[in-house]
Amino acid sequence: MTDSISTQTERSLKERLSDEMKVAMKSGDKTRLAVIRLIQSALKQKEVDERVVLTDADVLAILDKMAKQRRESIEQFKTAGRDDLEQQEAFELGVIQSYLPTPLSDAEIDTLIAQAVQSTGASSVREMGAVMAQLRPQLQGRADMSLVSARIKAALGA
Repeated sequence: MTDSISTQTERSLKERLSDEMKVAMKSGDKTRLAVIRLIQSALKQKEVDERVVLTDADVLAILDKMAKQRRESIEQFKTAGRDDLEQQEAFELGVIQSYLPTPLSDAEIDTLIAQAVQSTGASSVREMGAVMAQLRPQLQGRADMSLVSARIKAALGA
């Protein structure tokens, strides 16, 4: 049953991308159209490279990775004083984030970490992988995984 739900969710996200691409084409919004095409290209590339049909989690992982790349680029362009490129990356980040689920609050993340630590029985940083493996599906696209990793280390006393 969960497979049909995730397939339906994935399908609706792909349909939404396709529909919004058509709207952007008709309205002449070339910058938004370019970002949507970039997203679709990344999804298609993953499907072709791995010869798989992407699950909802796969789509979120790709979108999350794209958002992270944009955030890193924005920081680099700020440092270099390239306002034009910084604005372009910020626009792309906004479009990508519009397809990601609502981010979790710090309190929600801490609660999920505490539950995962308890359910895995992790007591040291060496067992961090098990905690991350349990949290990844719940947090993918909803939290910065590098920050989550740091919080898990702190929770495990590192």
